[in-house]
Amino acid sequence: MSLKLRINEDMKTAMRAKDSARLGAIRLLMAAMKQREVDERIDLDDAGVIAVIEKMLKQRKDSITQYEAAKRQDLADAEKFEVDVLMAYMPQALSTAEVEAIIDKALADSGAKAPSEMGKVIALIKPQVAGRADMGEISKLVKARLGN
Repeated sequence: MSLKLRINEDMKTAMRAKDSARLGAIRLLMAAMKQREVDERIDLDDAGVIAVIEKMLKQRKDSITQYEAAKRQDLADAEKFEVDVLMAYMPQALSTAEVEAIIDKALADSGAKAPSEMGKVIALIKPQVAGRADMGEISKLVKARLGN
């Protein structure tokens, strides 16, 4: 079953169960997916859906940080719930060892030696880890390796 169909089925299940919080989070995801399809005149595949989810997760995490700084724990908790719902659709995360191996291979393949060549390395890594690792963390690891 495609990810898009799974999300649609989960929305129907949430409707039947009268789980309004979960239903709201899934509807936000469905709206974001539809918006991207209309804007780009495409039909999203699983990779496209994952890209939409990643963007929404980043937005939610930023919001959580801001809400907690403003001492609005009620709003932060709502965002955390949405993060949990969205994370259910993400692929299995890579282990630290797998990420290290991918970075090692990308460094070897690109021949990068200086921090100014970081873009070449990230370009090789990004397609391999899409949706399965935090690019911010990978960027820090690559920068640390090239900075030596």
